[in-house]
Order: sequence, then C-alpha cells, then structure tokens
Amino acid sequence: MRAAEPRSAAEQEDAPTDDVDAERSGTDAATEHRSADAEHRSADVEHPGADVEHPGATHTDHEPGPARLDVPGPPAATWPRTALTRAVVRRALRELPLHARFAGTGSVGRGGPLLDVHDPAAFHRRIGSQGLIGFGESYLAGEWDAPDPVAVLTVLAAHAAELVPAPLQRLRGLWALRQPPNRRNTPDHARDNISHHYDLSNELFALFLDDTLTYSSALFRGFPAHWDLLAGAQHRKIDRLLDLAGVGNGTRLLEIGTGWGELAIRAAARGAHVTSLTLSREQRDLARARVREAGLSDRVAIELCDYREARGSYDAVVSVEMLEAVGEEFWPVYFRTLDERLVPGGRAAFQVITMPHERMLASRNTHTWIQKYIFPGGLLPSVKAIERTVRDHTRLAVTRREGFGAHYAETLRLWRERFTERAGEVADLGFDETFRRMWTFYLAYSEAGFRSGYLDVQQYLCTKEDPAR
Repeated sequence: MRAAEPRSAAEQEDAPTDDVDAERSGTDAATEHRSADAEHRSADVEHPGADVEHPGATHTDHEPGPARLDVPGPPAATWPRTALTRAVVRRALRELPLHARFAGTGSVGRGGPLLDVHDPAAFHRRIGSQGLIGFGESYLAGEWDAPDPVAVLTVLAAHAAELVPAPLQRLRGLWALRQPPNRRNTPDHARDNISHHYDLSNELFALFLDDTLTYSSALFRGFPAHWDLLAGAQHRKIDRLLDLAGVGNGTRLLEIGTGWGELAIRAAARGAHVTSLTLSREQRDLARARVREAGLSDRVAIELCDYREARGSYDAVVSVEMLEAVGEEFWPVYFRTLDERLVPGGRAAFQVITMPHERMLASRNTHTWIQKYIFPGGLLPSVKAIERTVRDHTRLAVTRREGFGAHYAETLRLWRERFTERAGEVADLGFDETFRRMWTFYLAYSEAGFRSGYLDVQQYLCTKEDPAR
C-alpha cells in the first residue's frame, strides 16, 4: 500500500526549466514555517501505522496519542506586496469560471462554483508571503471556504499554468519558498518524512479506507463508483498489476512497500513466494497478522528493510505508488534497484501518479502545501522523466503503460465522503477540527487534480532482457 501523493495543479506555479536533468538549486533561499503538525504535536506522540513504501531511517518508538493541528496566524506583509498580491489574485480569478466573493469588497469571476473569502486581508497576506502554502493555510484557518471545494479546486487545477502572469513566473526564484534540505529522502531524513503522514494511526486510515486497507487508486468497472464496490475495485487493480508482472505459482516476488499486506496476500494466494519490504514496525506487525489469518505465512516474508538495502534475486518486482515519495535525485537508485533484483527475463510492474513534464520541471524545487502538511519530500514524476530514467540508468525496457486517472478521482471521492461521514469517530481518536479540515482539504485537493486531468495514475511494465534467449 502506498497513499496517493497527488499534488493539485493549483500548487504548480513555477516557470519551467530546460530539462529534468538540469542542475537542481542548492540551499534554501527562503525561510519557511515548520509544518504546523510537527510544531504542535506533543513530544510523546507517535501514531502507529507509518507507510511502509517510503524509504526511511532508524525507527524511534513512541506511544500513540492525539493529533492536534494549529495553523500559524497570517504573516506580516508589506503594503506593496499585499497590494500586488491582491491585484494578481483578482486578475487571475476574474478570468476563471468561478464566483469568487470577497467579504466587503465585491465579487469577481465568470460564474461557477463559489469561492467565499471571509477575511480578504488575511487571505492576501498569506498568499503574498507564502504563495499556495498560504492559500492552503488560509483554508485551514477558515479565512475562505467553498460549498463544493472539489469544484473550486478543479477549476484552479485546470488553469494552473495561467494563474501567475508570465513576468512574475520568471521572477519566482526571487521569492518562492524552496524545499527544505532536511526533507530530502536520504536514509537519514526519509523516516521523518514517512512519520509526518503515515505515523498518524492505523485506526484513522481504517475509518475511511475499505476492508482491504488499500491506500492507492482502485480500478472500477464503470462510473459513478459506489462504496460497496471499492474493495472489489482494489482487488481488480492489484490483480492487474500482478498479471503484468506475470506472478503465479512458484514466482519469487519482491514487493517494495508492504502497506497493510493486501497485495502480498493476493500474490501468495496465487502460489508466489513473496518478500515484502517495509520500514514500519506497526504496519509490518498488522500485515503479518493478516498474512497469518489468511494461512499464508509460509509464503510471505515481511522484512523491515529500506528498498536501497534489498538483496536477492527475483522473478518479479512490484511496487504501488512508491516512486512519488522517493525524490527526484533518488529515482535512478530506485530503478537500479528494480534492475539489480530482477533475474534476466524478469518483470517489474509498478503503479505511479504522474503529472505533466513541464509542470514537474517547474515545481520540482518549490515547497508546496502538500509537501508541508501531507507528503514531505515528495515529487510526482512525469511519464517522460520515468521513461528517461529507466532508459539512462537501467537495463530495463518499458514495454507497457496504462493510465486510469479518472478512477483515482472516484477513489478519492469515496474516501473523502467516508471521512466526512465518520468525522465524529475521527474526533474520538483525538484528531482535532483543524486536522480534520486539513485532511478533507487534502482529499479534495487531490481529487481535483485528477478530475481536471492534470494528474494521472499509470501502471507500468518493465522487462529485463534474457541474454540467453
């Protein structure tokens, strides 16, 4: 299992650079606020259930506890900067199919879903100081709202490249927040990045996921999707990936990222011998329990191990929505790992969320709301970047690719509706109102990226030539 790491198009506003292999910028040029849930979480809190598909460092045990989230107040900002922000925001919204209503100062837009700004001054100060991190924080603080946030965010996602005028995009390097160096997915830093999202609580995820505990896009037979069909659609997704990898009786299978064990269980039920790598003790223990319950312990080994430390030879490798969390600088390492672990003639099948190449180039150094609050250190690749990395750094060949982004939009809608329906139970677990608002925004933000067509999700098959043939 690996969560969707979708970053809405609304947060992609850099000017593109020339090439995916261009030199990355070095140190952070801007001071940034630490993520609020990292700042205000009590020192004895660890939430069980870290995502096992991210690479990570040494685990530190804590007792589980409640999650409280405090949003920083609106930052101080000079009048000229705030005035410029107001002008840019109004100009952008004026041309969109939205109805943007600013309390006490009128409305703009061509009509459509309502964006209701209750505190225009704070709204503009946040955006002027922190860009789209500020836009998201303004929502968390209740300074703007929307009866249908998915509809509003879908409009913004669909017009992402147009939101900032070209002259300001070219100057973005002077003022945009940069990704923090300590969020690079090195073995020393990746564990913290995992904990930020996945160490929340197994119980939290169980409240809005289906019984398979699968936290990635399902594959439906048709739309609209319904909750009672979600588990079957998750199995359909898993089975298609296993089919791509040629997993059957006797297959030696390496899974990078265990999650809660559903893929390993289905692979073992086919007769495969599965080695599944995880960095989460909590999810490892739960996955092992589920494997035992299925009577498959003799076919599944779940190991606490970084993907970079994997050893052995396998007929097939599978991984679901792992690459998004690896980080651009480690993409070659990830794909070389697939190559090195496969025997000649082996097959690697993986599922990954993608974004347009030019927007990936534009946003790869920018610190975004999703990175600050949800997925630190993550970056969505493009199809072009994946295929170039495979070509330049491995002996693998991309032989198949299938996209199904509309299915992710429906998966996220079902999760979001379920989370909303069970908000009281989320509160009972200790997650406060601001946290619940953040999580709802994250799911809506992600859904909008897929509904707009800005994001896609792919299943890939890579094969390794057998020189003996």
